[in-house]
Amino acid sequence: MKTMAKPVFLAAGACTISLGTGRKEFNPRAERPGLEHYIQEAGRAVLAQIADPAVVDEAVIGNFMAARFNRQGHLGALMPIIHPALEYKPALRVEGACASGGLALATAIKSVLSGLAEVVLVAGVEVQNTVKALYCADFLAGAGHYLSERKNGPAYFFPGKFSERAGAYAAKVGADRAREAMAHWYRNAVENARRNPLAQEYHNTAADLLAQGRTPPNPKAFTEHLNLYDCSKVSDGAAAILVASEQGFHRLGLARRDVVQVAGFAQVAVNLTAPPPNLTELTTSKLAAALAREMAGTALADVGVFEVHDCFTISGLLSVEALGLAPPGGGADLVVGGATRRTGPCPVNTGGGLVGYGHPTGATGVRMAVDLWKQLTGRAGEYQVELAQEHGMMVNMGGNDKTVVSVVLRR
Repeated sequence: MKTMAKPVFLAAGACTISLGTGRKEFNPRAERPGLEHYIQEAGRAVLAQIADPAVVDEAVIGNFMAARFNRQGHLGALMPIIHPALEYKPALRVEGACASGGLALATAIKSVLSGLAEVVLVAGVEVQNTVKALYCADFLAGAGHYLSERKNGPAYFFPGKFSERAGAYAAKVGADRAREAMAHWYRNAVENARRNPLAQEYHNTAADLLAQGRTPPNPKAFTEHLNLYDCSKVSDGAAAILVASEQGFHRLGLARRDVVQVAGFAQVAVNLTAPPPNLTELTTSKLAAALAREMAGTALADVGVFEVHDCFTISGLLSVEALGLAPPGGGADLVVGGATRRTGPCPVNTGGGLVGYGHPTGATGVRMAVDLWKQLTGRAGEYQVELAQEHGMMVNMGGNDKTVVSVVLRR
């Protein structure tokens, strides 16, 4: 069994607003902030929480498709715009589709474990509201195997792929049961987002969220098994956090109560060209979560709050099953029964998750870590939950369950 060679900690997290449809500030016809703005906003908010930015040894940024959405590559060299102290220090960009942020986090953890760095600034960023929806869908299709899947695939590529999963799940548990569970997932996500001022759905005032979630899918206009409320939105934003050794967090001028420990983590990838072995299971996420808990020596009952990759409501249901919170096919009843609500025994995505907070792709994995850090240090504000357990856990998925990063954090 792999173990942590030495203590590693997370500290000083920050997120930007997830900007896109739903936010009052969003005007699709007006000029909007770009990559540089979001990188600076999140990074500077982190550095403002520490004694001296010069103690940061290196930087990692996660991003999926800036080269297409923004015609900008070479993002590692954008990190010094955050602060002059980052000039001439190692910086790189990592990519793994929607798990790009998680990969940035894992890269920083491994750098600290190697002893080559004591403090690493981790950021994730995506600016996607630069093209029309169909072009956006085509760009995002690069998270699958474009050569073999795109040409004959659905126009809205990833909604189509997860519609296939939703259809298989409906056949497994019953169409009404599956639709009701996805509606409850949507309701929970928006209710949590309404407590998070940074969330894309923060301004959502719909009176009957369950009724919206129960809207029958329209295959002529969208997909066969998912409606628009089942989908995370196109989002612009960034998140950042520090990864540090024990010596590193003392150099940051922080107290032990300000940091959380990385108890265990796992990074798993499978063949991008192969179809999922089972449409009703997230097999890669399941393995990554198990490996992270094994490294942490943590039972599921020791985890008090979860962040899962609900790019669609169906992936939320499948994620809670992959974690082991419910048996295969049991996620629907778990969610409808209220267990995953912020007041339930296993609160999930307390700040809104991807459906509620938004999904600025390369930032999502870092945002998950920030939200867990906030929960475990009592900084989550209106969406803070009462935690009897001392652990939090995240699962950040890239593509159709192809690259997954899971991290277990200890208070």
